[in-house]
Amino acid sequence: MSVPKIKAVRLSPREQLGEKELVVLGPSLGTSTVMWDDAARLLGDDYDILGWDLPGHGISPAADPDTEFSVGELADAVVALVDSIIPAQDGHPVRFHYAGDSVGGATGAELALRHPERLASLAMFCSSARFNGAEGYAERADQVAKQGTAVRLQASAEIWFAPGFLGSHPTESSRLLHTLRDADRFGYAAVCRAIAAYDVRDRFGEIAVPFLAVAGEFDSVCPMADARWMAEHAQDGTAVEIPGVAHIAPTEDPALVADLLRKHFAAAARPVRGTEAGQEAR
Repeated sequence: MSVPKIKAVRLSPREQLGEKELVVLGPSLGTSTVMWDDAARLLGDDYDILGWDLPGHGISPAADPDTEFSVGELADAVVALVDSIIPAQDGHPVRFHYAGDSVGGATGAELALRHPERLASLAMFCSSARFNGAEGYAERADQVAKQGTAVRLQASAEIWFAPGFLGSHPTESSRLLHTLRDADRFGYAAVCRAIAAYDVRDRFGEIAVPFLAVAGEFDSVCPMADARWMAEHAQDGTAVEIPGVAHIAPTEDPALVADLLRKHFAAAARPVRGTEAGQEAR
């Protein structure tokens, strides 16, 4: 295994982070932080927001052909990234709300299991405790490593977006498809292999932070049944279905996603930094 190399993008308007509660947003395979742009803009006045890119995606560096890591190691890398940007105060690292889509959501589950003291809340969009057809991701990894990410453009367009979205939102959809086309093939393949090995079903009951599972009405990868299962097995979970969207809910309906997150963060509100937060974590 190798340490995943990821970088962050500030998605809120303030130059300095630390004035507001921190929100960290994770991407879906083949996308980048741009999938969160519109939702983050709606939340940015009230929260400090960081997005991160998967290895070989967006601004994160390209991967080596033999790069290999787990979703849990992605979670470790997210914590290290946050700590490199926002230093601890009085010896207490920052706690943050986390929301992610698909493998970005799976990274959130691993965050809640490996670093529970760091999370104020968790929201998983279009995600699962184990992805349907996980075995096929290993085959996809080999295909993309050989042929490049462009081979996935048509299939991803069909999976990512609800019927009619491509025609009614050409700017948003083409921007994401261009991100997929430009992604590093070895980074994409490494994420596929991590997805294939990911399975936290037997540990999901350990997730104790306030938890929100969101499914898209037309999502064939992570249907509402997955969201409902996660909400039922987490200690403090809620499941919601968004009508008219498929697998990239934050891009397809950013207003509703932002509204769901705002309510979720408010319900989970408690000190996220400082002495009191540190005492809660012990």
